[in-house]
Amino acid sequence: MDNRGKLKIYLGYAAGVGKTYQMLEEAQCLKVGGVDIVIGYFEPHGRKDTIAKTAGLEMIPRKKVTYRGAAFEEMDTDAIVARHPQVAVVDEFPHTNVPGSEREKRWEDVLFILEQGIDVLTTMNVQHLESLNDQMEQFTGIKVRETIPDWVVKQSDEVVMVDLTPRALLNRLERGVVYPPEKAKRALENFFKESTLVALREMALRQTAHEVEERLGHEVKQTDATAVQDSVQYGSRKLEDAVVIYVSDEPSTAMLIRRGRRVADVIHAKCFAVCVAEDPTLHGMPAVKREAVERHLNFARNMHIDTCVLEGRDAAKALVEFARSQHARQIFLPRFVGKGMDRLLGTSLVNRVVSLAQDMEVTIVADRRNRAA
Repeated sequence: MDNRGKLKIYLGYAAGVGKTYQMLEEAQCLKVGGVDIVIGYFEPHGRKDTIAKTAGLEMIPRKKVTYRGAAFEEMDTDAIVARHPQVAVVDEFPHTNVPGSEREKRWEDVLFILEQGIDVLTTMNVQHLESLNDQMEQFTGIKVRETIPDWVVKQSDEVVMVDLTPRALLNRLERGVVYPPEKAKRALENFFKESTLVALREMALRQTAHEVEERLGHEVKQTDATAVQDSVQYGSRKLEDAVVIYVSDEPSTAMLIRRGRRVADVIHAKCFAVCVAEDPTLHGMPAVKREAVERHLNFARNMHIDTCVLEGRDAAKALVEFARSQHARQIFLPRFVGKGMDRLLGTSLVNRVVSLAQDMEVTIVADRRNRAA
């Protein structure tokens, strides 16, 4: 859509690196330049320097939402659209709205605002990216509940990393710039360990580099006439390459889907999430198993992955034949699929797929969270 607004994301790796401050600084510059800009949502967190950056900027009042007898304040998306500025500033992109709101997530509100032809500046931390969810839990020991699908971030026109060294961030925390003293003390004992911050910062830098490469690749594809040919390549990979993810009722399937989606993005490949069943409607499965499979397929669809249920008794054969028909380079499988005796005899799904797909790379992903101590 030509009149769709542009999305700019200020990306960080932790609270306090300065994402909102930088975003508001740009907002002030745009206002000075004559741009009609409003603050659609701002979360001050008691940070005086950041609050000062809102001076002189028009702020859209929040709307009140009642849930279970309590009143909550949320961004008033309809009011922003009715005001229809050139640019709206929206803090905390991954936020989950109070139940009863028109849309469940703030990123959905932002997409709606963009559809009305309004540009949006917003903020998020790298740990909220859906495909990195499992890695974040391994690094930090904390499960991030509010996530944004990768395809949403890919719709952005610009991603700016707001960087600060871990040591400098810890100094800010200790001085009470980021959180009040008691909250800062708890943060230092938990999430804000220097080793954790170093790992998160590295991940944010890699993600930003990946976004830059994506945009450069997109520009090359648009300007190079050869981009319309089937033989166009990014590095050694052709555009028709694919990644196939095996979907089962295994709890690790969600992690598998995230990993496969991310690899597909990196190599610019199609991505498929595939389940194999004797009955393609899945009604022949036990109810608990069917619910798990359907939940995983829906999760894949939410990540903009093509899904399909293959009919067949031989899961390994059906999976490999499908992968081959899609010119797949990689198949993703969970480590523990099949009974112990099957694994011992080499007849488990994993063993059979590896045997049948010798012309492809089979990636077996273990769920580290379930390892025995």
